[in-house]
Amino acid sequence: MRLPQRALTAAAAVSALALSVTGCSGDSSSDGATVRFGYISDYNGASLLAIADERGLWKEEGLNPDYKTFTNGPLQIQALGSGNLDFGYIGPGAMWLPASGKAKVVAVNTLARADRVIAQPGITSIEGLKGKKVGVPEGTSGAMALDLALQKAGMSEKDIEKVPMDPSTVVSAFVSGQIDGAGLWYPLIDTIKTKTPKLNEVASTADFEDRAFPTAFVAPAKSDEKLNTKVVKVLQKANDWRAAHPDEAIDAAASLLKTDRAKVAADAANVETLSTADLVARTEDGTVDGWLDGLGEFFVDTGQLEKATAAGTYYEGDLYTKAYKK
Repeated sequence: MRLPQRALTAAAAVSALALSVTGCSGDSSSDGATVRFGYISDYNGASLLAIADERGLWKEEGLNPDYKTFTNGPLQIQALGSGNLDFGYIGPGAMWLPASGKAKVVAVNTLARADRVIAQPGITSIEGLKGKKVGVPEGTSGAMALDLALQKAGMSEKDIEKVPMDPSTVVSAFVSGQIDGAGLWYPLIDTIKTKTPKLNEVASTADFEDRAFPTAFVAPAKSDEKLNTKVVKVLQKANDWRAAHPDEAIDAAASLLKTDRAKVAADAANVETLSTADLVARTEDGTVDGWLDGLGEFFVDTGQLEKATAAGTYYEGDLYTKAYKK
């Protein structure tokens, strides 16, 4: 599919961002194939990988993971396309990239409502950001939250001075007062609050109860079905353990992220987890396709997609269902 100029510009912007730090690797004693797996350093991105390590789930499938941390989803999809990554994790704001043929969604992870539009003290509404500088990582769920809030207020990006930034720069720019607002997500907002405790949350994805915001795991657009099935089985087993052991899942994620447990718990509070059986049922009855199609229509409105793409063309629902039933 040919992407409109705005989407191409956004993709170029995120492509220029640097890969952050190589994260912890899995058990190197495994004799199986190495799987390079990207994630974002938050509960959504890390919890299943941490559980899979602790529970020995990779070994059960004969795989050896090599984890790499990224600052956002678009960077991971770029790495998938260049052959530098085998699997990755994305939030709902990056779902336009699979929908444009850049990757395949192999598993839905959670339903998240961690994205916000924040404003400096004294600015108490989205309307208060009119004409002001708003930092946002392009192509991410922070940008999605901003566009949703603007639409709801009868505004558009033309009403603000949008400043594209990578996530870490948004944090520093907001704290230093260089920008008036930001489209961002937890736990990064918690980091900002330590320096700017009186900031205002002027919009949230939690305000949109009629919409679903799925996070997901992705593979290259052209990838090995056998390997995808093995990885999906690992994710499904870890997902069910997480659903049954929420407190222990927070412990595991905090251990992998090497961060304070309370911060991870606060992040997890913005997440709805579903059992694998539930996700399979919602795949089979078309609910998951509906979630993704709803996002696709939104991305058409924002110009990130030229036209809506049916979820079935990029969500590997049959593979996910078969992996669970085998």
